[in-house]
Amino acid sequence: MEPHRGTTVLVLGILGIALCYICGPIAWVMANKDIAKMTAGLMDPTGLEQTKAGKICGIIGTVFLILGTIFAVLYVIFAIVIVGAAATQGGLPQ
Repeated sequence: MEPHRGTTVLVLGILGIALCYICGPIAWVMANKDIAKMTAGLMDPTGLEQTKAGKICGIIGTVFLILGTIFAVLYVIFAIVIVGAAATQGGLPQ
């Protein structure tokens, strides 16, 4: 039986929320695989609760990653439109 990776998944999930949003999807995928192995009896089930908590944190981190990406794209589009409008009206500072 494989040892559980509950602590690793939980740490990645927390990092996905707090510091590095890319860790969120990694934690989510790892948790899904580990939960399936635990259910099948191939992995030590003592880390199931940590793995589930890491999965939830990973989902939240993934949502933050998606929202951050959307806001960044909208910001760039908005900046391009404002600069373009200012340039066509001759109001762009030199």
